[in-house]
Amino acid sequence: QVISWNTQREGEHFFLSPKAVWDGQAAVRGGVPICFPQFNQRGPLVKHGFARNLPWALESSEQNADGVQAVFLLRDDEQTRACWSHAFEARLIVQLSPGQLRMTLDLHNTGADAWSFTGALHSYLRVNDIEQLRLEGLDGLARWDAVRDLHDTQNGAITFDGEYDSVFAPATRPMTLRDANGASPLTVEHSPNWGNVVVWNPGAKLCAQLKDMPENGYRSMLCVEAACVDEAVTLQPGARWSGWQQLSES
Repeated sequence: QVISWNTQREGEHFFLSPKAVWDGQAAVRGGVPICFPQFNQRGPLVKHGFARNLPWALESSEQNADGVQAVFLLRDDEQTRACWSHAFEARLIVQLSPGQLRMTLDLHNTGADAWSFTGALHSYLRVNDIEQLRLEGLDGLARWDAVRDLHDTQNGAITFDGEYDSVFAPATRPMTLRDANGASPLTVEHSPNWGNVVVWNPGAKLCAQLKDMPENGYRSMLCVEAACVDEAVTLQPGARWSGWQQLSES
């Protein structure tokens, strides 16, 4: 799990809760948790699947003239097969270059049977003030407002004045996060095969109920997630799927 992306120009780009749990049993609140093979509670598994709760192995790392890359591997074992009986390899490919971070989730069905998944790169972006924040680039897209259980179409930039939890159709253009206090815009891009964009902020009331969040933590974060929520992706034996999220200083 990527927990920090710090650049010379803007400093830290990811939110990481000071009350995050590091016991190896619970998900770490911040950075970019990997939701796989289930998004949220849309299935029989633990919320957001098991991948974010398990240790991944460093498979390779390299440095070249363009930047650095590290590849982390999670594969099925006795623990995963006890709750999800499928053979798989999941790789997180982290690529760093000046002012830019790309994270790719690469999935491989290594078994003899087809399986399906939903999931996400659940990025917690650090912001200066959620109430002054604008997220651009989702205008005109279909949206499900999970807070009010309302289906509509996004009109203009997104602003925040309370709990926000929405699932959008896939982004057709780059998104731009415009923060307060003179921060430079952050560009967020997703590969087209992510079926949805999820935007989430718990707001004051829900944040107060989260034991691993400080009381005012909601003011300093926004999740903009590359996700497959509405439709599960099915991988036949031997098949692969790969989807990325890229963050760039503007």
